[in-house]
Amino acid sequence: MVFFPGDRANFMKVGIAQINGVVGDFPGNAKKILAAYRECLEKGAELVVTPEMSLVGYPPRDLVFKSQFVPKCLQALDYLADEVKEIPLLVGYVDFHEGNVGKPFRNAAAWLEAGSIKRKVWKTLLPTYDVFDERRYFEPGESSDTFEWKGRRIGLTICEDIWTEDYLQRPFYDRDPVEELMTKGFDLLINLSASPFHLGKPEGRRKMLGEVAKEAGSAIVYCNSVGANDQLVFDGHSMLVDAEGNVTAQMGGFAEECRVVDISAGGYTEDLATGDAEQLYEALVLGLRDYAGKCGFSTVCLGLSGGIDSALTAVIAADALGAKNVHGLTMPSPYSSRGSVDDSFDLAKKIGISCTEVSISDAFSAVKGAMAPVFEGKKEDVTEENMQARLRGLFLMALSNKDNHLLLTTGNKSELAVGYCTIYGDMCGGLAVISDLPKTKVFEVARWVNRDFERIPWNTIEKPPSAELRPDQKDQDTLPEYDVLDAILELYVEQHLGAEEIVERGYDETMVRWIQRRVDLNEWKRQQAAPGLRVTSKAFGMGRRMPIVQRFV
Repeated sequence: MVFFPGDRANFMKVGIAQINGVVGDFPGNAKKILAAYRECLEKGAELVVTPEMSLVGYPPRDLVFKSQFVPKCLQALDYLADEVKEIPLLVGYVDFHEGNVGKPFRNAAAWLEAGSIKRKVWKTLLPTYDVFDERRYFEPGESSDTFEWKGRRIGLTICEDIWTEDYLQRPFYDRDPVEELMTKGFDLLINLSASPFHLGKPEGRRKMLGEVAKEAGSAIVYCNSVGANDQLVFDGHSMLVDAEGNVTAQMGGFAEECRVVDISAGGYTEDLATGDAEQLYEALVLGLRDYAGKCGFSTVCLGLSGGIDSALTAVIAADALGAKNVHGLTMPSPYSSRGSVDDSFDLAKKIGISCTEVSISDAFSAVKGAMAPVFEGKKEDVTEENMQARLRGLFLMALSNKDNHLLLTTGNKSELAVGYCTIYGDMCGGLAVISDLPKTKVFEVARWVNRDFERIPWNTIEKPPSAELRPDQKDQDTLPEYDVLDAILELYVEQHLGAEEIVERGYDETMVRWIQRRVDLNEWKRQQAAPGLRVTSKAFGMGRRMPIVQRFV
């Protein structure tokens, strides 16, 4: 390996612009990048780094195929280059692949300096697993090269380029861009990233960067995106890591920030890691705020049942958008307890949102009456339960339409997994806020919400969960205890273990096979569900692609 003298990198101050872009908003993203550039310049930066695809927003997905998408991106890049006069700026963007063979586009970074584009770098490793699908669009870079700037040798990488086989469950690539750069020698490794959040990701990322820095013998400037686009939440947590693997500057999570870091600074920074419940809550608040705001909604509505799922969703919404912009509807049926209605109003009072009571009893009676000739001689069953859920969906959609509220669904991951939810009923809505939060995590996060004072009524947290669609109904009449259900779902959905392997862990075989079958049979429901915010390593939706029509058991 070739290494350049360490004193070449002394006193270099790099501005890290941890910014929140909107997919396809080239003028807005360029304006945000320039504002961050000028803020870092005022703070003494010699170079400013932005996240992967900062000019585009990540992921753009099939928008790149629109005929004017990449030309508009390049037009915005030229505009930025013309505005960058004083110090260099690194920008992530999408470019054309000029070759006649391969994918049509490049995931790229541009080095802008003195009013022009001085250098372009292509992303080398293109993730095509889990939520990523980059090989659908992009051609990988053919080589990894360093370049010199003001007597310093720079190695430039884009996101996955530093996630080599040592940090993945199995090797995905036959190349290692960091090793390729090490053979040429560099003083500083820079990584532009759009690394989405899931529980445990910030800690794993931090460990990985420390190991890469030690192996390379070089400091790493890591600039990650922040914000949410569709189902993905980006947590930021950009950082500077020294050549010994110590984090010497750590930016916060789930918020935009610009900071100038000195790559010659020593010491270990304060550990900014937070607990699981806090990370989950911050991710969901950011995810809802960005989904609503970027889609043009300023207000939301949701059904309040008096249960913990709708209560947690309401608190998240109040913190994301402001309590005055959250509108609850409690819709008792003949089987609703007065206590559930009271709990809904108590919640609304505690967090400052509006709550209106509209009974579905008359509508339920009318629907049953209208269907009586069709159902004559047949006993009441789950059909009548679903009628109630669908009437509530109708009422909520009416409120959404009338006042242009974004309707939030309130179901959790455990229910969605086994189909304990009603299509066109409680599944109605534009965003499923907690659909990737298992029920046990719902309880954990709700208790964290109440850590300082009661925001969610304790009665809501402590009472047995119930859909209240028939007399004296409890969730556990139909489902296993949630701690058992969630543990089995973790093994089956996230770890992909088969029934026999799960039974070997000590779980009842009949229960395991019932859960497994319920998960498989309800894929059709999940594919019609509202998009949900991803906060675990394997969310339903874009990260888990199962066929509906299949016979594998």
